Amino acid sequence: MRFLSILTTLLIAPAAVFAAWGYTDDGSNYVVDTGASLVVKVSKTNGDMNSIKYNGVEYNGQSGKNSHVESGLGASTVTIAQYTSPANIIKITVKYGTLIHSLVFRYGNSNVYIFTNKADSSVTVSRYICRIPPNVFTNDEDVDTDWIPASATAIESGDIDGLNGKTWSKHYSGKLYGRTIDYDYVGYTNSNAGMYLIRSNHEKASGGPFFRSLVRRGGSTGPDLYDIYHYSMGHTDVERFGLQGPTVLHFTAGGAAPNSNLFARKADWSWFDTLGITGWVPASGRGAVAGVGISNLKSGFQYVVGLKNDAAQYWTIATGAFKIDGVLPGTYTLTVYKAELEVHTSSVTITAGATTTRNTITPSDPADTTAIWRIGDWDGTPKGFLNFGDTPLKPTYMHPSDTRIASWDTGNFIVGNSAVSSFPGYIWKDINNDHLVYFKLTSAQLAQSFKVRVGVTEGLAGGRPTIAVNSWTGTPPADKGQGDTRSLTVGTYRGNNYIYEFTVPASAWTQDASAYQTLKITVISGKTSTGYLSPGVSFDAIDLIAV
Repeated sequence: MRFLSILTTLLIAPAAVFAAWGYTDDGSNYVVDTGASLVVKVSKTNGDMNSIKYNGVEYNGQSGKNSHVESGLGASTVTIAQYTSPANIIKITVKYGTLIHSLVFRYGNSNVYIFTNKADSSVTVSRYICRIPPNVFTNDEDVDTDWIPASATAIESGDIDGLNGKTWSKHYSGKLYGRTIDYDYVGYTNSNAGMYLIRSNHEKASGGPFFRSLVRRGGSTGPDLYDIYHYSMGHTDVERFGLQGPTVLHFTAGGAAPNSNLFARKADWSWFDTLGITGWVPASGRGAVAGVGISNLKSGFQYVVGLKNDAAQYWTIATGAFKIDGVLPGTYTLTVYKAELEVHTSSVTITAGATTTRNTITPSDPADTTAIWRIGDWDGTPKGFLNFGDTPLKPTYMHPSDTRIASWDTGNFIVGNSAVSSFPGYIWKDINNDHLVYFKLTSAQLAQSFKVRVGVTEGLAGGRPTIAVNSWTGTPPADKGQGDTRSLTVGTYRGNNYIYEFTVPASAWTQDASAYQTLKITVISGKTSTGYLSPGVSFDAIDLIAV
């Protein structure tokens, strides 16, 4: 009988993996055991995660640095609370000035749910960083261009490194993860574990769906994982304030893939509703927008619908009909993108608990205008141009000086003869300026004025295009405004899409239908710098159309 009693007790007891759930105070840290092989120490002084052990292995710590908001907070007020409903939950709250940072742990989850509420600009916060010890993960530096060889040396600003003509940088996320819309998480794996940082929905972040920013950095000193909320490089968007999160630090056994139910685009976060997280808005306080369709869609291009205002941003891929839900109440600019080019904007107001509907949207596509000739596609990117013919795009994961990239100073372009792939996707004032395009006009066309359109996705250091045709010189355009930091050298061509238009009079043409007309494209700027940091532009398309 005593044997049967012991056996019955063992059968109804919870699994041993959950036995250690709870927290202790060791004097300097709150020590949280999730009951799922994850034990985390959180500093009572500043909210750093001082230790992150999964299955007994330490995944935090690098040259004296921990995992934390930005580069770590100063002396803070750190408190802890435990909840039993809707589940067994522990919440640590860190208050630093106007910033409120929370770390949430749930019974039986090998996760840390990370929140950061930045109320204003008085505290510098642009990211959460997980700093991992050296030798826990190893990667192939020939494949992963953010894994920097120990012998590489700085070639630009101390954060872009080169060796034997190849380049690496924490900025070069393009090869692995690309644009924000393209990835749900970043991480590393080994035979024992997968360590992932699952990005938040970026509702209060900046940059939109196509923005590229650093997402991780590796090397012999130990790798980092990032969730970036406001990234300055090439930035043209506003900085948004309020609650960021959850970003989820997630562990899996044996290097397994992350749990997709934690991805921001599909997660159910209703269990946060009762935790008193400052700035948290439940589903009941949100609304949606739904469109019955988008007409004039072009084959071969992805279409995205985005919402943004100075408080929040959202997006979804559209195949005609679309819906964006979970939206904070407010008035937004609704934008339809053909690839990355804005082809429609309008205003929409979202109210809590309701879905705002939109009738069929008809985009205004510059490709719909008949062109005498056109170089490239109107899609908001330099895809198809020189050095932009591969997938992924080489300049998004290596420096433009990398020897794997073809020389930017190519031969002149002859319309009807040269391949689009020979036209440079980037032109810099110091590198390959004054690019020439040759084309012919018929006798009838020689009597007409035409318009040259030059599409630019980004302008570095105030760079913008002006043109000359034969001996005629166009009026140099004013700077329309782009990011005022590095862009083309840190893996992004994404800025503000502008179409510069120049009306060329009939008197500019060489009056001979058998002769080539010469178009010169020149990058100008009132700012000065040198080399690949000199004023430059990234092209979308160039064409000649009727006035």
